[in-house]
Amino acid sequence: MSAPHLDVRYIANLVRLRLTEEEVAELQPQLDHVLSYIEQLDEVNVDGIEPTAHASAVYNVFRADLPRDGFTQEQATANAPHSGNGLFLVPKVVEG
Repeated sequence: MSAPHLDVRYIANLVRLRLTEEEVAELQPQLDHVLSYIEQLDEVNVDGIEPTAHASAVYNVFRADLPRDGFTQEQATANAPHSGNGLFLVPKVVEG
């Protein structure tokens, strides 16, 4: 069984790259080499091995979700370039 052939020009077109003929000549053998290496992975016996996305178990560690005091309006707007009446003042961005 030989490695599947993918044309560098086809892949370049998919990712919207323009390649010169010199680049195609350089990249095609590299792509063929990568594909032949991947083909070797098909020969590995994986019977009885559980599929996994990580080599080791991954667990999320969350802090306790406890209520706590937030900012006051004055604290929240203290560093704003422009504020008034407890609000952030920003330029109008919608015409209407």
